[in-house]
Amino acid sequence: MTNKGVFITVEGGEGAGKTSAVRSMETILQKHGFETVVTREPGGIPIAEQIREVILDRRNTEMDGRTEALLYAAARRQHLVQKVIPALREGKAVLCDRFIDSSLAYQGYARGLGIDEVLDINRFAIRDTMPDLTLFLDVTPRIGLERIQSNRQREVNRLDLEALAFHERVREGYRLLLQRYPDRIVRIDADRPEADVVRDLNDAMVERLGLRAGGWNNR
Repeated sequence: MTNKGVFITVEGGEGAGKTSAVRSMETILQKHGFETVVTREPGGIPIAEQIREVILDRRNTEMDGRTEALLYAAARRQHLVQKVIPALREGKAVLCDRFIDSSLAYQGYARGLGIDEVLDINRFAIRDTMPDLTLFLDVTPRIGLERIQSNRQREVNRLDLEALAFHERVREGYRLLLQRYPDRIVRIDADRPEADVVRDLNDAMVERLGLRAGGWNNR
């Protein structure tokens, strides 16, 4: 499959500021003349949003880790074929809040299922569709959880209820992925003020993708 667009994902632990980051990145890309599609995982389309409700429902505390990983992969597959891939073929810039790296960090590492084992599940789901650039918003878990607690507009989901130790393992998982995929993943210090984070997001897109008015230098 040949895509004319660009696929950018934003990753990080709970309270890292991914939603705000995606909004800022959309503004940057649109100022450079790009048509953008903003989406999220799990979700982005009706079927995947229904799966999201099952995964994040606070009542589903008995969910097995492998069940969780399979549900994420299923939602990811439908989201790709119905929304992401068509947009990429049309030459759009797709900004996605979470993608495969979330499964590798959360289920693969933090749940102890194995990064490579969860990667195999997702290879079946995504085939050859991988992000051109992944921006990892690295937040100290304690700070991220404090942000969630202070944000009364944000609904608390099942993952938010995990112990601090779990979120620390998620961060460790992301850092392992950063070492494994240095050409794709860029770390952004998300403990800092939003303006500093946005500046680094812009710099990362310029450096890694050759952002310029009307196109990508290296695409």
